[in-house]
Amino acid sequence: MRSIIWQSVKQLTSKTTASRLFSQSTSIPRKQVRVRDHAYDDYMEIQKKVRKVLKFQDLILSQPNAIISVSRLDSISRRIGFKQFESGRFVLKFPHVFEVFEHPVQRILYCRLTRKAAAQIELEKAALHRQIPDAVTRIRKLLMLSNTGRVRLEHIRIARKEFGLPDDFESSVILNHPQFFRLFDADETRNKYIELVEKDCTLSVCEIERVREREYREKGADAEEIRFSFLVNFPPGFKIGKYYKIAMWKWQRLPYWSPYEDVSGYDLRSLEAQRRMEKRAVAMIHELLALTVEKKMTLERIAHFRMIMDLPKKLKEFVLQQQGIFYLSTRGNHGKLHTVFLKEAYRKGELVEPNELYLARRKLAELVLVSPRKARMEPELASYRRDGLDDHTRDVGRDLDDVVDAYSDEDESCSGSDIDESC
Repeated sequence: MRSIIWQSVKQLTSKTTASRLFSQSTSIPRKQVRVRDHAYDDYMEIQKKVRKVLKFQDLILSQPNAIISVSRLDSISRRIGFKQFESGRFVLKFPHVFEVFEHPVQRILYCRLTRKAAAQIELEKAALHRQIPDAVTRIRKLLMLSNTGRVRLEHIRIARKEFGLPDDFESSVILNHPQFFRLFDADETRNKYIELVEKDCTLSVCEIERVREREYREKGADAEEIRFSFLVNFPPGFKIGKYYKIAMWKWQRLPYWSPYEDVSGYDLRSLEAQRRMEKRAVAMIHELLALTVEKKMTLERIAHFRMIMDLPKKLKEFVLQQQGIFYLSTRGNHGKLHTVFLKEAYRKGELVEPNELYLARRKLAELVLVSPRKARMEPELASYRRDGLDDHTRDVGRDLDDVVDAYSDEDESCSGSDIDESC
């Protein structure tokens, strides 16, 4: 009798386990191993150098006449994490950005920005000023993504570069457009918040909806097949099994609520509603990245908007579930930060549809990547060749050359009196 009962329990357990395995195999796994894509990782390695160069640029520009002695630069560069005597070696690595010269009277070394680096800064400032109307639209759409219609000012300030906002955006963007924004102090937290005055239904169209329309018009895709789908492009080496394909097929056809739709009045207790909310969170991150200038943002800054956008707590695991839509890179930040890329916006490490501000910022990366061997340098400063710029040196852009020409009328050398005043 005991053997009969044991066999029946064993059969029932095996059937239950098999059904669980089948249900799990036809759904996207919660935890996935991150597969590297070298195109994005190489891009982040370049950005790592650019960030260090920007820190040195800020140090030099903060000095009178934008000139600083190498000894003083070495002392104040320790505030940004550089070791002793490391700053001198660093500036010599990028002679197209930093110029090291000898004082004609004091006979000590000074550092300043090159013409092309100064022209790039002016070019980026001009591009940033021209795209302020687009930045206003980005902030309006960002506030519409919030479930409260408001966003903390500090969170936008931290991510101002991603949204293409100037440093004084509080006055130049928020306060200058009272018809769109309202700035107030919260009584309970004593923090400043930006609130949307009125929603505009014409702005409630997601970027993924435009992508679907383009796919339908250009490639003739089935409207019902792509109604709720996302563009998926898995990284090289990502293993896709049979059951994973079935899971993706089911997930692509799962309906969901728009990120701009108010879901506060819906009953979200059912399993189907929770699945729709998870897919809505994917669309929310997709739309947030689409609002940025370079279609990327660190995971830590996305977490600032987690509560107001109804995003899950374990953001890293959630993003890794959709490696065909997003790419999570740990390069360029010493593993401390995680950068999330919108994959459909990039091809071979470059934006498919670059904007003016992105192109202006890219000029600095091009100056950083130019080999130091192709620059004129004095033999006592570094042991580089004095062969000047090669004819095949990569052009840093027609716009940058035009700005450089504007600097050609200025005096190239700095007088000893000017340098003495800056010390």
